[in-house]
Amino acid sequence: MVFEVELQVRVKPGQPPRPVVLEMHPEWAPVGVERFKQLVESGFYSNARFHRVIPDFIAQVGIAADPAVYAKWGNSPIKDDAVKESNKRGTVSFAMRGPDTRSCQIFFNYKDNRDLDAQGFSPIAVVKEGLEVIDELVVPSGKGPDQPTLKEQGNAYLDKAFPELSEIVEAKVL
Repeated sequence: MVFEVELQVRVKPGQPPRPVVLEMHPEWAPVGVERFKQLVESGFYSNARFHRVIPDFIAQVGIAADPAVYAKWGNSPIKDDAVKESNKRGTVSFAMRGPDTRSCQIFFNYKDNRDLDAQGFSPIAVVKEGLEVIDELVVPSGKGPDQPTLKEQGNAYLDKAFPELSEIVEAKVL
């Protein structure tokens, strides 16, 4: 059954958060949608920063602000879902580094990335409202955050090295 998740996204530090509503599609990826719902309900995405923003490709988020929280979920991968929907502009998929390695990082497609379909990236949702907010996300400076350091130190690392990043202030199932 389709349901919605609302993300309150702060594009730049000091700005008020703005809503991004995701329409979740369990029929596309039941395992992925269930994991995302668990993560949202646990508060996992609160204060998570968009650590990888590549214009005209994707915007990625999902390393928790607290390293202990990331360790719990990031080290508990889920099985892959078959790809039933294409990675079109505005769809959301889990990031992964090979078969059955999805855990908590998700990405928003900035354009039609149909080449990701054959690589096994199964969309779980589509942005119903607020795609313009995603389009405005801050692109990290330089090479961007080092993911292993971010996983170890959480937002303490980002506060020092990348204070400009956009973040999810809060996520909730509607």
